[in-house]
Amino acid sequence: MKANPLKLNKLQLKTLVLTQIMARSQPEKAWGDDGSITLTSLPHAHGDHMHVGEFVVASADATGFSNRAVWTALARKGLVQSRDIPPIVLTREGLDYETGLDHHFVHKSDH
Repeated sequence: MKANPLKLNKLQLKTLVLTQIMARSQPEKAWGDDGSITLTSLPHAHGDHMHVGEFVVASADATGFSNRAVWTALARKGLVQSRDIPPIVLTREGLDYETGLDHHFVHKSDH
């Protein structure tokens, strides 16, 4: 699969890949029958980083979490169900979307 077939911008891609990482760490009860997943909260930054699943992410890479335009674009492209967050309902298409970024800026947490 080609990375970024919907031509998302960098901020949208970073937000989506972080949402995918959060989704993959959720318990089974969060998953819908259609392959979507509901995330009820977003991580909060402390200092210059935040924890997303088992990873530490620079706060600067997660600014899309608080940007309504990012969520509107992701909803318009069918990757999330609603632009109103939280909760975030990541669709099956959003979960499977190939961003090409997942290995670029996440590091496993040491604390």
